[in-house]
Amino acid sequence: MYDLLVVGAGPYGLSIASHAAAAGLNLRVFGRPMASWRDHMPGGMFLKSEPWASNLSDPQGRWRLDAYCAEQGLTARHAHPIPVEAFAQYGLWFARHAVPEVDERMVTRVASGPGGFTAVVEDGEVVHARTVALAVGVMPFIEVPPALRGLHPSLVTHSSHHSDLAPFRGKDVTVIGGGQAALETAALLAEQGTRVRVLARAEQLRWNDVPPPWERPWWQSVRSPHSGLGPGWRNWFYSERPGVFRRLPQSTRARIAATALGPAGAWWVRDRVERAVELLPGHEVTAACAVPGGVRLDTADRTGAVRTLETEHVIAATGFRPRCDRMGMLAAELCGTLAVLPDGSPATGRDFESSQPGLFLAGLVTASGFGPAMRFVHGATFTAATLVQGVRRRLRSTPARATVPVPGTGSRSGSPSPVSH
Repeated sequence: MYDLLVVGAGPYGLSIASHAAAAGLNLRVFGRPMASWRDHMPGGMFLKSEPWASNLSDPQGRWRLDAYCAEQGLTARHAHPIPVEAFAQYGLWFARHAVPEVDERMVTRVASGPGGFTAVVEDGEVVHARTVALAVGVMPFIEVPPALRGLHPSLVTHSSHHSDLAPFRGKDVTVIGGGQAALETAALLAEQGTRVRVLARAEQLRWNDVPPPWERPWWQSVRSPHSGLGPGWRNWFYSERPGVFRRLPQSTRARIAATALGPAGAWWVRDRVERAVELLPGHEVTAACAVPGGVRLDTADRTGAVRTLETEHVIAATGFRPRCDRMGMLAAELCGTLAVLPDGSPATGRDFESSQPGLFLAGLVTASGFGPAMRFVHGATFTAATLVQGVRRRLRSTPARATVPVPGTGSRSGSPSPVSH
């Protein structure tokens, strides 16, 4: 039986695995490393976060993004966005250097089991662990507006469904949303010859400013410090003090999680959008239906005025909604035991442990508890160190019992023996 099973191999899962290995835990890591970044983002996109705020976390801080870029001859400087492809490769480099071997198979089910948990892998293998860390990223939580649900995928997709936008070259596409995913997707579509428009609920699109210089007079730094989520004291608090954020009243945390760092485009994509994309702010889709050649969208503005448009395809860049009922890999009886916050996300304790002892959560699904940093790579550093401390406390409170693997259910040949020490 393993001490820890890490489910997910994105920035959070890899960081947790690195800290757990350094702590001497007997662990297994499952998932395709950096899958969301490699498989669900089109080529040509850039990382919105600053390079210095986009490190995966190992206890010694050796395997940073700037170290990878220096090794590869790439630029990692303040106010110079990093290509998503380069960031994905950085994650793979981190996994090779800072993480035990990652099993790229998918875990399909996690349930309570004797002495902890039982996980079923896609090929039927069963793995036993005393604790589990779910770091499943954002893909289970895709959010599509109700009016668009039920339409065929040939007509409506989510922005995260696309690693290649070339099939839309020469077509008419409507992108729904006003955040970075919507605006950068629209820019890439326009630049390849797609006729594209952006339809957003907000009355006007928001754009992030160019960040202030890294080196500046001290009084400017005091007035508006840099942080992993952008300049300013409020962002600094969200970025650097998620543990303190968790102590705020639940209603305050919920409001901040829902509204802070709302939809906005990066400063470096603004000109690309405004010069080439039709922008329709202040419109919400109220109904949609298939028509010959595509989709008809009915929209309404704040005054109630109705507008109808037809398009060949709709891309919903409408984000993610982390709810317990979307964590499909959790067995129903296990999911049903979890304490849930008013927004539907699971409640977590100070060390990311859910209400189910031994089940730890990481990433977007914890944003309502620990704040906006959990929506970004920057949150992985605090999460990994804190969560692994929690795992160690849980293991100390529930002494290990040596187990003999059931024939046909243990580790694969060449993997560590699943017997606790």
